[in-house]
Amino acid sequence: MNENNRNFMTLQFAAKSENESFARVTVAAFVSQLDPTMDEITDLKTVVSEAVTNSIIHGYEENSEGIVTISAWIEEDTVTLLIEDKGRGIEDLELAKQPLFTSKPELERSGMGFTIMENFMDEFDVASEVGGGTSIRMKKRIVSKKALYN
Repeated sequence: MNENNRNFMTLQFAAKSENESFARVTVAAFVSQLDPTMDEITDLKTVVSEAVTNSIIHGYEENSEGIVTISAWIEEDTVTLLIEDKGRGIEDLELAKQPLFTSKPELERSGMGFTIMENFMDEFDVASEVGGGTSIRMKKRIVSKKALYN
């Protein structure tokens, strides 16, 4: 890979729910250099929201002393997102990936976060260690608006 065709950013913030919109907008602004469609921006903002919310609610159990880290890379026409926390981790990852499963039913969570992330992105992978945190890696190829109209 030619390093000149690669751009990256890293963002860290307190695990507070009010930072979720900050994370969405920051990733959208970073990816805007690829001239994405509105649908692509909406998809990216949605998956960032889902991953960050999971870190805050499930990973840190709303303990704002935790830190959420988002790293993003752009290589040619593809964006890679890595969203990480050092929270409690996921005990049963396969169960957590099942649609409609939630470990917090009292919060009226839909249990669709992982399903949404997997469906909106081209690649999706989650790794977790109990007591060691969770990382979500996702990739999406961006079809520039310029390419659509040429």
